Amino acid sequence: MKILVTGGAGFIASQVSDAFVAGGNEVFIVDNLSTGFEKNINPNAKFIKADICDKNLIDLFEKEKFDVVNHHAAQMDVRRSVADPAFDANTNILGTINLLQSCIKTGVKKFMFASTGGAVYGEQKYFPADEAHITFPLSPYGISKLAVEKYLHFYHSQYQLNYSILRYANIYGPRQNPFGEAGVVAIFTSKLLKGDQPIINGSGEQTRDYVFVGDVVKANTLALKDETSDVYNIGTSIETNVNELFNMLNKIIGKGQVEKHGPPASGEQMRSVITSDKLFGKFNWRPSTSLSEGLQKTVEYFKN
Repeated sequence: MKILVTGGAGFIASQVSDAFVAGGNEVFIVDNLSTGFEKNINPNAKFIKADICDKNLIDLFEKEKFDVVNHHAAQMDVRRSVADPAFDANTNILGTINLLQSCIKTGVKKFMFASTGGAVYGEQKYFPADEAHITFPLSPYGISKLAVEKYLHFYHSQYQLNYSILRYANIYGPRQNPFGEAGVVAIFTSKLLKGDQPIINGSGEQTRDYVFVGDVVKANTLALKDETSDVYNIGTSIETNVNELFNMLNKIIGKGQVEKHGPPASGEQMRSVITSDKLFGKFNWRPSTSLSEGLQKTVEYFKN
């Protein structure tokens, strides 16, 4: 297959691209390198430096006639979305619509979308949340991701464009950027290795569902084969609070830092954990990397 991966120089999508290349697919990567790095790009993929909001992307679509678009490029910082909702909407909603218009004009068969399994649900009514949980996002970031999900339903109904929506929990692992992206594991790891003091937002009792990036890559390769249009959570069903996460990393790295707390972050929900039973039922997918194992692999990557 001929696959376009947006954001393919970034943390998750570069590793998804690696898997698609390894699977014998012809892979193209579009990235503006605002948060991604050229060193992450698979040498066997074709790289085009461009922004998803660029109207001229239609020329690339018309030339290459992609079978699949795997869409990871996004404004993904919750706090930035709170501070600048217009920027968030322009990138995440209008940028995606630009891609979707190119898809329907050039016969793309499938659109894979990296959504969010934490932010779309807001403060959960039950734990872990499944895909049927009500969606009341607490941040513009969550709202923009949910809006794109609704647009995908429209494009499927109107133009028969098939889609797979993958609602990610909190993804961590090698290649995560501790400077330009949201990602508490990368931020804490980078600071602890340098002997700097990480700051925990608020009480640190807020929980998240941490999924190792390698397991997310496997979910993408499975969803690539899905001939239906559906939404899937990508999570572990396990809650870990930020204090616990800090202490696990502190123990692995061995710098002996103490917990230090700052003010809570705007737009941050208190608890987030999702179940991936639906994807398990369809593709027998479960995350296979424990948090302790994944954190160890992440620390080793940052050390090197």
